[in-house]
Amino acid sequence: MIPAEIKVQLDPVGIREFVQQELQKQIRQQLLLVDINRLSELTSMSPKFLETEILHDPRVRIHERRKLRKRWWVAQPTFEAILVVIEEW
Repeated sequence: MIPAEIKVQLDPVGIREFVQQELQKQIRQQLLLVDINRLSELTSMSPKFLETEILHDPRVRIHERRKLRKRWWVAQPTFEAILVVIEEW
């Protein structure tokens, strides 16, 4: 019997990107509401930048919910609205 030789080449960068994308999908599916700090973390934008450039847009503002001084945004529609806004830049 002739021994078989198998070589597997893996792209670590590609694997890392794939895993991060899948994790982000899972996180987004489970989020119901996000606050400005979570939006900042998920978008890699500062809260100040989000406030001035994104959150005042009417397409994002319609997803805002308030209770006293605290604000939240409905997660999935807000993410979609942010994508629409930044595609116009």
